[in-house]
Amino acid sequence: MRVDQRSIAAAHGVYYALTGVWSLVSIRTFEAVTGPKAERWLVKTVGVLVLVIGGVLLRAARRPRVSSDIALLAAGSAAGLAAIDVVYVAKRRIAPVYLLDALAEAILVAGWVAARRGDRGPGRAGR
Repeated sequence: MRVDQRSIAAAHGVYYALTGVWSLVSIRTFEAVTGPKAERWLVKTVGVLVLVIGGVLLRAARRPRVSSDIALLAAGSAAGLAAIDVVYVAKRRIAPVYLLDALAEAILVAGWVAARRGDRGPGRAGR
């Protein structure tokens, strides 16, 4: 199955928009799933940033082509968040449920890599 950048941008954008807005709309349910937070302002800061990235990805998905800058922002954000999830679960600073997010982030990174390779297929110039 071929993955194109617009499709992965849309999926990634929806995931980030939903997870980003969740901590802003209902910190109580967010903490019920992810565990109590000492610094709620920090949770909300990350929520805003993830929501903004999600919105940009959703907008990019509607364009004829996803720029390499957007793809790099998306894959880099997913890789960074996955790494933080894994490291801090291993250090027992955050709940193991964050490994589910790490898995989702890894799938998104793989999707971006697959989409990039598809865009460089036979007869297509690299971007």
